[in-house]
Amino acid sequence: MAKRYYWLKLKADWFSDKRIKKLRSIAGGDTHTIIYLKMMLLSLKDEGKLYFEGVEDNFASEIALALDEDAENVKLTLAFLQRHGLIEIGDDDEYQLTEVPTIIGSETASAMRVREHRERKKQSDTEGRLLQCNTNETACNNLKQICSVEGEKEIERDKEIEKEGEGENGTPAHAAYGRFNNVLLSDAEIGGLKLELPDKWEYYIDRLSLHIASSGKQYNNHAATIYKWAQEDTGKTAPKKGIPDYSYSEEDSL
Repeated sequence: MAKRYYWLKLKADWFSDKRIKKLRSIAGGDTHTIIYLKMMLLSLKDEGKLYFEGVEDNFASEIALALDEDAENVKLTLAFLQRHGLIEIGDDDEYQLTEVPTIIGSETASAMRVREHRERKKQSDTEGRLLQCNTNETACNNLKQICSVEGEKEIERDKEIEKEGEGENGTPAHAAYGRFNNVLLSDAEIGGLKLELPDKWEYYIDRLSLHIASSGKQYNNHAATIYKWAQEDTGKTAPKKGIPDYSYSEEDSL
């Protein structure tokens, strides 16, 4: 399975939120704020969920162990977060950090390498050997063979790096889309959706994104799921403008 990186997308005014300002204002507030941020980072792969596994006597001590923080500080932080609706306790010793699902960013390692390579290549296009040859005709004639060989090597390197953006069996790399960045689509799939669903492709992506985030269900192919929903919606009453229909049936789940 391709390695995936996750990150928090904090808003520019995150520290201006009254709850965060209140957290920082209490005794040891900066420490509690750091603990909260570390908890959010710890929960990224599970979309904001943390679990009590019974390694310690209680959840606070177990999280303190995972974060290398003082247990009493973690206990006070948890009490504040729960009091202000920033964490909710569910069934089976599950704890949900309520902010996290809306501020997650993710990207596969191969997609990151391809993106970074393209950015470097774009920047160096005006500085490469081939461009230098073009700006000096005499020098280009003298170095024509060398430039040609170097150009072929560069093309081969580009092809190898582009292949890193593909999964096993040459499948295209997928990027994350949707409100919760959990709908995985390749460039070709996005292009197909725009072509076949010009007025609704964004609606169906957000609909699937919310469905996956709220139900925890997974799909083998997100593009195929969107096409299936679109076909099922044909002939039915279209959703009212501005009020997407996020309903689904259990048979949709794979």
